[in-house]
Amino acid sequence: MAIYAGFFTLAGLFIIGVPVFAAFFGFNIIAAILLMGPQMLSLFSASILDTVTTGELVTVPLFILMGELLFRSGCIAILFDAVDDIIGRIRGRQYVIVVVISVLLGALSGSAVAVAAMLGRTVMVEGMKRGGDRRLLAGLILGGSCLAPIIPPSFLVVLIGMLSGTSISALLAAGVLPGLVAGLLFFLYVQVQLHLDPSRDLERNESRLQRPLWKAIISLMPFSLVIFSVLGLILLGIATPSESAACGVVGALIVSAIYRKLTVKMVIEALKGAVLMSSMILLIMAASKILTQLLAFSGFTHELIAFLTAMDLSMLAALILLMLIPFVLCMFLDQIALMLILIPIYNPLIGVFGFDPLVFWTLFLLNLTLGAITPPFGYALFTLSASSPSEVSLKEIYAAAWPFIGLIVLTMVLTYSFPALVTWLPARL
Repeated sequence: MAIYAGFFTLAGLFIIGVPVFAAFFGFNIIAAILLMGPQMLSLFSASILDTVTTGELVTVPLFILMGELLFRSGCIAILFDAVDDIIGRIRGRQYVIVVVISVLLGALSGSAVAVAAMLGRTVMVEGMKRGGDRRLLAGLILGGSCLAPIIPPSFLVVLIGMLSGTSISALLAAGVLPGLVAGLLFFLYVQVQLHLDPSRDLERNESRLQRPLWKAIISLMPFSLVIFSVLGLILLGIATPSESAACGVVGALIVSAIYRKLTVKMVIEALKGAVLMSSMILLIMAASKILTQLLAFSGFTHELIAFLTAMDLSMLAALILLMLIPFVLCMFLDQIALMLILIPIYNPLIGVFGFDPLVFWTLFLLNLTLGAITPPFGYALFTLSASSPSEVSLKEIYAAAWPFIGLIVLTMVLTYSFPALVTWLPARL
């Protein structure tokens, strides 16, 4: 009961806005003293040292820095124009561009909130100017923001790999096909909606002349350098995730230079942003390692395994139960905070129920992003509301989210039913 009370207290600290790392360390200090006395605090220094000297964690700040460079340089605006020209002749162009951009941003960012905010400030505004359906645009942006943490590179995948002991390279590759399947489902949904109601289609904005297709493709080529530097080198077995992340940073600098966006001021701002976020994540990782040790000392993990085993659940029933918990909690808590609470608890259960680690953690990540767009408390909903024009109400955003929640759930069902969607690509590494 004391452990349960502690977790509820920790969740309460997150909800009232206490920084994640501060809440974790405060919880760990109190729990350590109550469990074993002040001598238990010696774990802290060892865990912090072990975290900051873990070589694989270099991947996290490098991915963050790559995203900072691309966003702060303004290269994303060039990406929008290029995709706009390439798909300009497709029905529902303005809707389809949201799907395509979401997939591309997922390969460049990894942050659902960042993608929701960026698409809200750009595509939502442009789509409304051209008479687009606000609900369909908002739903596509929310669905697209779910793809960002799934499609590599994603620092959330790196954290899951580190905390669960699963191959980071395999996890990065595992998210590619499920992410593309979700994007395809979004595209098909748009086409069905436009077929049912052609009035929801948008006329092309003629204020900017469309370039020839070959010019648009050429302008998009530098971004392929970044994607190849990260994902291509991993899939070809040439580089480890850390090495490919470093190559991605170099690729982002080259792309910025090609587009004449590279400045000393921009690089300094990107470095500052990356340092602040990376420091916070390293502190949280150290706190999570301490939490894992406290759970082992307290016997909580052993008791939980014994309890679930005694329930005699089938594999599917156990999976639904384990997925329902993060789905609900992610409406209230930050993704990283929730991962650090649940992964140490879930990790020993994977072997008990016989789950494939790649399939389970891919479903877990999909589930986390799903909770972020589920009314009434999904935080991506509020991000989109804050970044969209004032005439877009939160009620409309809530209504827009439900069809895409269904599509993400369908993606999860397909992923579970056809594990090869997850395992095929990592097996080719």
